[in-house]
Amino acid sequence: MRKLRILYAGSPLASSLVLKKLLALSAEHGYEICGVLTNPPSTRGRHKELIPTEVARAAVEAGLPVLAFDHVKQEARDAAVPLSCDLLVTFDYGRIFGPKFLALFPLGGINLHPSALPRYRGCTPVPAALLAGDSSLGVAVQKIALKTDEGDILASDEIPLTGVETTLSLMDGDGMQSPVTDRGSALLDSVLCRIVQAAEQDATSGGAGAFARPAGTPQTGEASYTPFINKEDGRIDWTRPAAEIDRKIRAYTPWPLCFTTSNGVQLIIVKAKVGEDCTSEAPGTVLPYRKAVGIEIACGDGRIIVASELQWQSKKAMDYKSFMNGARNFIGSSLA
Repeated sequence: MRKLRILYAGSPLASSLVLKKLLALSAEHGYEICGVLTNPPSTRGRHKELIPTEVARAAVEAGLPVLAFDHVKQEARDAAVPLSCDLLVTFDYGRIFGPKFLALFPLGGINLHPSALPRYRGCTPVPAALLAGDSSLGVAVQKIALKTDEGDILASDEIPLTGVETTLSLMDGDGMQSPVTDRGSALLDSVLCRIVQAAEQDATSGGAGAFARPAGTPQTGEASYTPFINKEDGRIDWTRPAAEIDRKIRAYTPWPLCFTTSNGVQLIIVKAKVGEDCTSEAPGTVLPYRKAVGIEIACGDGRIIVASELQWQSKKAMDYKSFMNGARNFIGSSLA
């Protein structure tokens, strides 16, 4: 019996981690990644060097064909046809698939989405969960539908949240594994195995052993949608409660990062936490420095944010002790 043929679509580091896990499992589980669809290389640095996506890098390492296009149109369809794939599998690809492209795959497509659908449909589900202070992060495999994230659910799980996670730690982790990619790849593998096993059982019963689309469960409950995040969303409003500011800093790490202004210069708060003490100082006031604690900043509810890593605009990030070595007149100043 032939293997289930898959085209994998994705671009950033988290997506490449899922791809690598599926490649490791594919040989013994009866499916095959036949190529990847990803974004074109981007230019970086002064010399405008072309840098391929992390998914493209992983594909090249595995000897897979790389299909890199700005749009999923005729050129992408023409490149995908020779691969003769049965199924499209996606995670963090960032582009919309039209009916003509999906029609290339007899089994359609499935997508890994880090939320408890129908909650947090859209492009920023992980920051949305952290901003809301959720106690868990959902992970779901859904059928790809023509409307964003409205497909039937094929598998789902939850990741408990302790209140210290960032979008970076949940998605990219240590660069080798992360909570979302570990749970997500396991869910995808379970769905792919289900397709393969159903075909094997059909063949054993005297059938053709053809692959069939797996049955899913329609989404239920109230739907919510996540917006695009822009740079200005990272601005800190110190009149807000400390817990809210903490959630925002964690949600917007690694992008766009949270920032404030000190004496007219932009200052990024890279890492911070809610302090144990309270203060009557005005929101945004930098409190007297306690070297063993961190840099304390007053918030709107009288609580304190303790910054442990900071970064001046166009400078490198520093731990708070190194930062204070060169921060003249910073203590007692008012951040805005």
